[in-house]
Amino acid sequence: MAYGAAVVSIALFGGGLASAQLGSILKGGAIAVAVDRFGKDIDKAINTVTMRKNAGGRDATKVVPILSIGDGGYLGAAQVAGPQSRLDRVRAVAQIEGDFKAIGGVRLKALVPVETKSPQKGIKRVEGVGVSAIVDFKL
Repeated sequence: MAYGAAVVSIALFGGGLASAQLGSILKGGAIAVAVDRFGKDIDKAINTVTMRKNAGGRDATKVVPILSIGDGGYLGAAQVAGPQSRLDRVRAVAQIEGDFKAIGGVRLKALVPVETKSPQKGIKRVEGVGVSAIVDFKL
């Protein structure tokens, strides 16, 4: 029991790296919970702000978490829009980053609607669905 407490103590208080990793995990978990719990409310708010409240026959929308492909953590949330049949397949938005070598100092970030919340299993793009809004969380 004392060994377990020591490990937890080291993990929590044993340096900036451990506490930064723990903070990142806690923030990612908080984002996942917020999106699961309040996603529909966030979606309605975005539709109101963007004047899509009574969009009628337009594409459907929903809010999903944004995943960092590098570490699999949650970065925030995004509203995605598209036909309901395709939107139902979207579980997250993958943020993929890269450098554009032809022009020095250009960094690219692509936001891709995908079918999984677990990038370790591989990602599969959902065609016909796009990102219509980004949600930032202040944690």
